[in-house]
Amino acid sequence: YRHMPDQDSLRTFQVAGNHDLYFDGWQFFYQYFGSTTYYFTIHTPTSSDIFICLDTGSGTLGNAQLEWLKKILHEKRPNHRNATIVTHNNLFRIRHASSTNPFVEEIRVLTELCIKFQVDMVITGHDHKSSVVKHGNTTHITLDALTNNYKNPSFFVLMVDHGEINFEFNEI
Repeated sequence: YRHMPDQDSLRTFQVAGNHDLYFDGWQFFYQYFGSTTYYFTIHTPTSSDIFICLDTGSGTLGNAQLEWLKKILHEKRPNHRNATIVTHNNLFRIRHASSTNPFVEEIRVLTELCIKFQVDMVITGHDHKSSVVKHGNTTHITLDALTNNYKNPSFFVLMVDHGEINFEFNEI
């Protein structure tokens, strides 16, 4: 078995999910982790990549966050080699789910933004079942649930090697 590295050696970037919002959880999440709408860049000697984190724990981006995303993509995306969006709700469902579903109009806007601004990857987790869907030039990845009682739990490893984005799911 391959296991995750020691937790103290990993940099973490949080995004809120619907379970984080239960029982007034958002106030505690925000108190301990801060906003889940932000971006960060990773610099290499020859380039940089942008990662944009969005809050879809409630099932939607909302107008203010969508306008912020458009601004970041317009102003920041051209300066980076690769662009990745990380959020909770997945845009493409591989199975029926009665839980939070994103609005159809919002899905259309997000997929058009991914195409227009050449977003390489969208990483999500809401469905708790790993899947990979290619739409245009964007790879949409849904992560597994990482829990012991899940049938095949795995964690996700994202690698950028010589400018090319690669990833793998590692079963626990």
